[in-house]
Amino acid sequence: MKAITIKALLCAALVSAAALLPLPAAAAQAVAFITNLKGDVAVEGAPRAAILGELAAGQKLRVGRDGQLSVMYIQSGREFTLGGPGDYAVGEREIASAGGTQVAARETAWRTSSQVLVNVAQTSSASIRMRSFTPGKQDGKPKLDFPTQGAVATLLPTLRWTAREAAAEAEVAIAVAGKEDKPLAKAKVAGGSHRLPTRLQPDTEYAWTVTVAGQTLGPARFRTLPAAALQTVEKRRPSERAEFSDRLMFALLLQELGAVQEAQQAWGKLAQERADLPELANLAR
Repeated sequence: MKAITIKALLCAALVSAAALLPLPAAAAQAVAFITNLKGDVAVEGAPRAAILGELAAGQKLRVGRDGQLSVMYIQSGREFTLGGPGDYAVGEREIASAGGTQVAARETAWRTSSQVLVNVAQTSSASIRMRSFTPGKQDGKPKLDFPTQGAVATLLPTLRWTAREAAAEAEVAIAVAGKEDKPLAKAKVAGGSHRLPTRLQPDTEYAWTVTVAGQTLGPARFRTLPAAALQTVEKRRPSERAEFSDRLMFALLLQELGAVQEAQQAWGKLAQERADLPELANLAR
């Protein structure tokens, strides 16, 4: 693996440090975080606010003339949308206007924690560090793509892989981990993907392989989420037309539950929609 450049390393270090800076001593406990922002938005005078950035009671917010800011409270899930131009203050349970436009509030069913937000910030920073390395020459190499790590938030996952020839016929086999000699299902398919025809069991680890032109890829392992977590995912799954912050929170939920690859896909969709929020692109990698 090639060494990263000094400039890239310094950049990654600065971003990592910024993401984990302590809150002001006078108000060290995070009570809310940013779920959406557009245009000129400043926190405590800093020139650029960050999506998912934590906020503490007492912090001052400024929204520019064409700006907009949405803030969700960690414990209650209540979300406040602030328009510009205006100045605002973060309270213990709500946002107070100090000469700004009227604050709009809505109740949501979302809940998270400061630890989840810190973990996401670390994931974003780690992504920047990894991207600092010069890519190798193995792009497009035959491999299993999904699911290959963490958990999956469905009992009917679509298995995906990369073959030298995309249309090549492949034999797919899946089994309970540790019982690979007794596969639950086998199928011959083409096209680089296969949606399992029968439901898997909750909270179970599986192993799968793909054999193409005599070459076996894998095995890769993944675990299905417990039944209660799967129910939560389905209950909270937003529509394509849902509020941006609802779709953001769903990606955060997937991340929290350990469905990291599905979370990356969700972050990726959000990043395509909002190129002005680079943190989303970092989380999608």
